[in-house]
Amino acid sequence: MSSPEALYETLREAVGDVIVGNDEVLEGLTIALLTDGHLLLEGVPGVAKTTIANAFARASGLSYSRIQMTPDMVPADVVGTNVYQQATGEFELKKGPVFANLVVADEINRATPKTQSALLEAMEESTVTIDGDTLGLPVPFMVIATQNPIEMEGVFELPEAQRDRFQLKYTVDIPDRTGEREVLDRFDTAPELGPSAVEQVIDIDTLQRASEAVTEVYVADPVKEYILDLVAATRASPMLQHGGSPRATLAFLSAGKARAAIQGREYVIPDDIKALAAPVLNHRVIRTTDAELADESVPVIINGILDDVTPPSADTTFAEPDEQAVPSE
Repeated sequence: MSSPEALYETLREAVGDVIVGNDEVLEGLTIALLTDGHLLLEGVPGVAKTTIANAFARASGLSYSRIQMTPDMVPADVVGTNVYQQATGEFELKKGPVFANLVVADEINRATPKTQSALLEAMEESTVTIDGDTLGLPVPFMVIATQNPIEMEGVFELPEAQRDRFQLKYTVDIPDRTGEREVLDRFDTAPELGPSAVEQVIDIDTLQRASEAVTEVYVADPVKEYILDLVAATRASPMLQHGGSPRATLAFLSAGKARAAIQGREYVIPDDIKALAAPVLNHRVIRTTDAELADESVPVIINGILDDVTPPSADTTFAEPDEQAVPSE
């Protein structure tokens, strides 16, 4: 089960016992886990954002912690601090909840910017600094943050610098009638159904081998050029004040390789990049004032860019050339 494809199917089956639908979100969580990325989940209250994150953490079998972000939190509540022990006359390090493989930062936009910034070093460097000492975080390390996009009181919008550190962002939508009926039926039968019902289905060794397999996925030059064209188009768009950063370009590369791998391919195709355009770009770009006044949403603008940028032709070979092949005479 060390192949990325098998790992994804195993995780999806385990989480599927609790979560109805949201296959795209589960795919994104797996991609981020395999590529040392971080993921932002956005949605209105009651759509199971935190449940998805917690269920995925349990299925992965990695150490995890949940931080309920509130306005009165301080950075030490996230990273920890040195506490004076009167009995010994010495300071003792009390590590914060960030010291886990998977950290669920629930309602991250409820924390103040100062506390939000406590996650910046952790997400970028996999380290934290406490009283001048730099400490490494567990490997792997992944932050899954949730936020409510509609509540305006007592929230602090994530700054651009922190949004850019999330490899992917997904919106958890309200289920359709069929999906919501399935939720009703499940909870009618098992009212206590929740993340605690999810069992561990993988381990760190399995994850390590699957992650190594992802790094071996081939990306042909035409696909790399397509990535560059898409990101460049966001920077040139008259509807966007700021386009994708170089970190967005790298997110396309790593996430594209992981998506190909969990679908059983050893090479990336343009459809991988297209499928990742919204999760990679939506939280990174900033609209112009004119676009806001015209009520042009970011997803609509990104879709327009996808329509305008020509992908590699269908007859392009995306698989890695066989170096052992002997040319015919």
